[in-house]
Amino acid sequence: MSETRIIKKYPNRRLYDTEDSKYITLEDIKELVMKGIDFSVNDVKTDEDLTRNILLQIIAEQEHHGEPFFSTELLTQIIQSYGDSIQSVAGDFITRSMQLFVEQQKQFQDAISKDPISAMSDMAEKNMKMWQEMQENFFNASGIKPKK
Repeated sequence: MSETRIIKKYPNRRLYDTEDSKYITLEDIKELVMKGIDFSVNDVKTDEDLTRNILLQIIAEQEHHGEPFFSTELLTQIIQSYGDSIQSVAGDFITRSMQLFVEQQKQFQDAISKDPISAMSDMAEKNMKMWQEMQENFFNASGIKPKK
């Protein structure tokens, strides 16, 4: 297992990769993410962890220049959740949903190469069960009673 790669962020907004000993861009950091390389972005003066901020910058750029991943409605709902009593539950729900999506995408790619029709049918059935369970857990944790 490799160690976490350290990226230093300087006051002039430049990013320095300590492993390769060179300045890098947000695009280079995106490549690290795509390759699954573990890294941390730290402020050079305070050593504050800025990784989340940098990842959010990359997402903002992707949203601006590419086909948007997040709808305006979803972004509005996320903003409205901040400071709400269910903020942490909502964050956990979104995290688990994305993890489930990625996991199923990998499983689907493996299965589709063997038997496409069965793979799609099985995946749809599993998705319905998992989403129902996640939704029930979300409502139970938040104290909200779902509408029937």
